[in-house]
Amino acid sequence: MGQEINHEHFKPEDWTDYQQKLDQEAILLKQQFHDGAFSSRPPVGGFEIEGWLIDEAYRPDRKNDAFFQAFTDKQLVSAELAQFNIELNNTPRTLSGKVFSHFENELQQIWQEANRAAQSIDTRMLLIGILPTIKDQDFCLANMSNLRRYHALNEQVLIARNHQPIQLDIQGEEHLQMQHDSVMLEAAATSFQIHLQVPWRQAHFYYNASLLASAPLTAAATNSPFLFNHKLWRETRIPLFEQAVNTGPNRAKRVSFGQQFAEQSILECFTENLQNYETLLPVILDQPVEKLSHLRLHNGVIWRWNRPLIGFDEDGTPHFRIEHRPLPAGPTLTDMVANAVFYYGLAESLMQQCQTAQAPGDFQQAKANFYQAAQYGLDAEIRWRQQSIHIRRLILDELLPLAETGLQHLNIHQNEIQRYLAIIADRVDKQRTGADWQRQFVQRYGKDMQAMTKAYREQQQQNRPVSEWTL
Repeated sequence: MGQEINHEHFKPEDWTDYQQKLDQEAILLKQQFHDGAFSSRPPVGGFEIEGWLIDEAYRPDRKNDAFFQAFTDKQLVSAELAQFNIELNNTPRTLSGKVFSHFENELQQIWQEANRAAQSIDTRMLLIGILPTIKDQDFCLANMSNLRRYHALNEQVLIARNHQPIQLDIQGEEHLQMQHDSVMLEAAATSFQIHLQVPWRQAHFYYNASLLASAPLTAAATNSPFLFNHKLWRETRIPLFEQAVNTGPNRAKRVSFGQQFAEQSILECFTENLQNYETLLPVILDQPVEKLSHLRLHNGVIWRWNRPLIGFDEDGTPHFRIEHRPLPAGPTLTDMVANAVFYYGLAESLMQQCQTAQAPGDFQQAKANFYQAAQYGLDAEIRWRQQSIHIRRLILDELLPLAETGLQHLNIHQNEIQRYLAIIADRVDKQRTGADWQRQFVQRYGKDMQAMTKAYREQQQQNRPVSEWTL
């Protein structure tokens, strides 16, 4: 959930004042870490789900303000970049027992409320990585949400680019090239973001494990094969988002897989952010230094696909968590919970391997694997333990059992483990992700994106796993 700011234009002294705040908070962060002030709670999970508002023609519907007014619990919903996007949030829980059934039941209730609110304002909800019916003109500034942080972000990205247009160049099965005049293209990519709060001493091992897990997780969950009527990557959100907020050729990429594993502590990621990224939003916040507000805001406009975050427990104790960002929204709530189960289990087991210097690959392999998985999905060939392997076989033969072991270590109820990992296994075995279903639909019926979106939504509303969907 983004943090709103109190103004969108900045004076020269704002940059100096903000840098002083950053420096002060960076010193405090290191001191708190050295003193062991961060939370040691066992792993805690939670989600953010980005979605679309669509009209009766299955096109984007600019009604998020009315949607928020109609939604009962304002704590569970927030705005996204475009007026046709929204974000749903759940209640974080400790990862143990029957937590995933609780997660799914709560998400079902939130989803029902979202559909009720949408219906009350004559619009519809859809969860999908990239809406197949979108057009370039949908992403004009007039469709930006009415929040200052988004307008300020757009202004500062364009200033960093010397007001040069944003270049989109994605080579997939087809080739898409275009220019755009704002960061609004980011709104074409909606995600299912999985949060994992971790004990502070092991935070860097969980971070490295999340990097390693990104390729198989992405391959098993692709749901964004089309953009502006072009068949591109299985998960086209990845190159789209990386290019949509590019601040220029001589600057560090704001959206990336990162630079390296964290070797000694998770602080290395925050230090890298301070050293490699210029301030983008120099907003002076009237909060105690212990809240690390400026450091967290700086971190909030750097979108690693696995992003370390600082938050606070209910008693005020600071904590670290990993925000796993590669996965798309959809196809169903059940599919997304299954994806989260796979992630949590795999991250737990890989964390233990990283902790004992038995990781299945180095950073460069993890990065290369990730982009292979995003482009080719379950057809990808990757490197794992120094060998080339088909990612589909790796998931079925090695990684699902590894995830089961990790979930058992977290004391997840065995029925939960079997139920949700079986959904992943069936999806991978049948090679039927959301992206695969969309591609098969187009292969059978042609590029009728409205018809495909209609069929997609009808099956999403039934909440059957995508592996059971028909064409």
